[in-house]
Amino acid sequence: MGFWSEFRQFAVKGNVLDLAVGVIIGAAFGKIVTAMVDDVIMPLIAAATKSDMNVADKFIVLSPGKDGDVYASLEKAKAAGANVFAWGHFVQTIVDFLIIAFFIFVAIRTLNKLKTQQVVEAVPPGPSSTDKLLMEIRDLLKQDK
Repeated sequence: MGFWSEFRQFAVKGNVLDLAVGVIIGAAFGKIVTAMVDDVIMPLIAAATKSDMNVADKFIVLSPGKDGDVYASLEKAKAAGANVFAWGHFVQTIVDFLIIAFFIFVAIRTLNKLKTQQVVEAVPPGPSSTDKLLMEIRDLLKQDK
């Protein structure tokens, strides 16, 4: 079997296609979570703390850019070539990760419960008490012969 035919066989296996679909859906889910954090959660946190701050824009200038000015935003500091420690973006990324991890945990937990219910339903029930009694009578009659 040649290299290309072996590669083609590998690439069209169900697991590889499932993985590709999972990556695409995961990327879309990541965008949804990022939008939720940026547009819903962080504004609520800012309202609760009575501040109008955007956490993602918080930064510390490690070395100023070419103009050496004080920068009003992270974008302006980066545009001026300043070396910045963008700790706010890091915090927002951690919040994004925690939300994604939580929803994945809930989804996997729900799927595991559904699988457990399916396994329980698939196991045939044992004999009823009437069937057990009839089997005992049958066994006793066999012994008397």
